[in-house]
Amino acid sequence: MVSTPPCVGVLCDLDFSSAGLRMQVVGLGFLFYSFVFLTAHGLSAALCATYRGLPAKEKVFWDLAVTRALFGVQGTAAGIGALTEDGALFADKMRGQAGWSWFTVLTALGFFLFENMALHCSGLVFGSLDLTLALHHAYALVGYTWAAGSVTLGHFLPVFTLLLEMSTPFTCVSWVMLKAGWSRTLLWKANQWVMIHMFHCRMVISYYMWWVCWSYWEEMKTHVALVPRLVFLTGLTLLTLVFNPVWTHKKTMQLLNPVDWNFGDKPPPENGPQQKKPHSS
Repeated sequence: MVSTPPCVGVLCDLDFSSAGLRMQVVGLGFLFYSFVFLTAHGLSAALCATYRGLPAKEKVFWDLAVTRALFGVQGTAAGIGALTEDGALFADKMRGQAGWSWFTVLTALGFFLFENMALHCSGLVFGSLDLTLALHHAYALVGYTWAAGSVTLGHFLPVFTLLLEMSTPFTCVSWVMLKAGWSRTLLWKANQWVMIHMFHCRMVISYYMWWVCWSYWEEMKTHVALVPRLVFLTGLTLLTLVFNPVWTHKKTMQLLNPVDWNFGDKPPPENGPQQKKPHSS
């Protein structure tokens, strides 16, 4: 076990029992990831020819992928911290809280507010929606809203759940390289192998979460209200039996047959976007 890093010590001085402070931190998370999304668009448009050649719908997906990747780094670090720190979260898995865990839960809610808004606005504008992803993020939004609103709910499971985001940065890199025409390169294949392994790790994480629920079931019934308990267990069931297996299968098949299954199984370009040749007169 490791001690809580000193850099988060300032968070321990904040009064997270204040609803006003919690709402401000949620807003901070929303604004931060909105800024990342807009920055990804600006930098990609200025520096990347592949990005400029994409349809508008795929540009939005690119920007969302970059934003999700950064949240994936935050979520992975937080989940590892919950599992390894020598502190309140690990010691009391149903009631333990800490300043840094409050900050993580609240900024995660800000991200999921942004993610759901962006996902559904994109769906309305472009007339399509990934129902599996929408359902996954809807459960996340409900769960983290409840965690952010409760001053008594323990933070181990909400924070540890974010370790599932370990696959997200590799998913982002995979898709961006696919669109850039690098799907036949050793680098893309290596990233794909690591990503598939991360999805296998996601399965292990979900099994561990079931073990925690089983081992602390009496405490869970006592300290976690019925509604959030049902939401969490339903989401964990979907994650274990539907989301993880489906996504792991798709990513494995993508390694064998590199296609963009986010947009109708489009084959990737071989060397980036193909430029149109001028017609001869």
